[in-house]
Amino acid sequence: MMDGICETNDIINNGPAKKSISNESSLEHNEKPLQVDISDALSEKDKVKFTVHTKTSLPAFQKAEFFVVRQHEEFVWLHDRFEENEEYAGYIIPPCPPRPDFDASREKLQKLGEGEGSMTREEFMKMKQELEAEYLATFKKTVAMHEMFLTRLAHHPVFQNDHNLRVFLEYDQDLCVRGKNKMEMFGGLMKSFSKTKDEYYLSATVKDVNDFFDQEIAFLTQYHQNLKDATSRADRQTVKHKDVADSYIKVSAILLQLATTDTGKLEKLLTKISETFEKIRKVEGRVASDEDLKLSDTLRYYMRDTAAGKRLLIRRLKALHTYETANRALEKARAKNKDVHAAEQAQTEACTKFEQMSLKGKEELLDFKTRRVAAFKKNLIDLTELEIKHAKAHAELIKKCLTALRDE
Repeated sequence: MMDGICETNDIINNGPAKKSISNESSLEHNEKPLQVDISDALSEKDKVKFTVHTKTSLPAFQKAEFFVVRQHEEFVWLHDRFEENEEYAGYIIPPCPPRPDFDASREKLQKLGEGEGSMTREEFMKMKQELEAEYLATFKKTVAMHEMFLTRLAHHPVFQNDHNLRVFLEYDQDLCVRGKNKMEMFGGLMKSFSKTKDEYYLSATVKDVNDFFDQEIAFLTQYHQNLKDATSRADRQTVKHKDVADSYIKVSAILLQLATTDTGKLEKLLTKISETFEKIRKVEGRVASDEDLKLSDTLRYYMRDTAAGKRLLIRRLKALHTYETANRALEKARAKNKDVHAAEQAQTEACTKFEQMSLKGKEELLDFKTRRVAAFKKNLIDLTELEIKHAKAHAELIKKCLTALRDE
């Protein structure tokens, strides 16, 4: 059964997946000089191959429309190129899409296969369908997150002209990017600890004289924690809805089994109730899916985007620290009348970089707020409308069941 679900090589059209994160791309204007989407994706045993479709009117590209196939490691490579580019220090770098992870779905399917003998055929098939739907939803979300990353880059007036992005989109061969080995992962972990230590040091020792940025870093720090807490609670809520749906499967199967042991009116009554529970189970499953897509994923995405905004502010604090250090070095050089020219040049460069980062950073943070508010508004309205729709469907199913039972 695992081979029939998790290890398939079916090519899936991911139109619906584009709507599963924040729908931020739908808030953009359609007429863009660089438009990118993931038209297809192929799920294999240990990887996902994304077909990236590009349409452009930018003269730097060789063609107006083209396709390339990319894997997750290549998305990570592209994200790292932007993070490491000093020219983009004053910008919010779109968060890297998370690594595709289907282990949980595979584990559930494995357990289901092992427990097949302890449940009825009807219950097994219903549980199998539920897990297949969960796997497909995870797959579509993975595609959507990778597409969102590319869309953010393609629609940005500066990032869209980046050479590495052009290579990623246009080069029709494998980029020969490999995943990190254990030593590199350990090195990355230590580097992350070092960055965290630097953040605490800068936050404690460098006083930002600009009220806007001082307030912004305090806000984003608290906002990130709030998003983290909200995401955890939203995930727990989704799990509870899935648990309820699983319970409906078991109740429906048991009632149907009881119906086969009796005849007459009781058989019809139990069969009708079983069918109603099965329909309600599908509604409950849609509730869980919609909450996961419209609420949890939105919270999770902007938690990562908020972290990217914080990294911009930390880079700016680092530039401010460099600027202040250069000022002190210039004062010492003038006092000693030694290496004054070099100190003046270093001070000028530090001042220019800091001012440019402040100018661009403010624009980026204000744009981030606009995007964030618009995306949350749209997704919360969509979720509310879907919740009302499902609640009405749930009530209607019970109403029809009661009417049918009275007529028996």
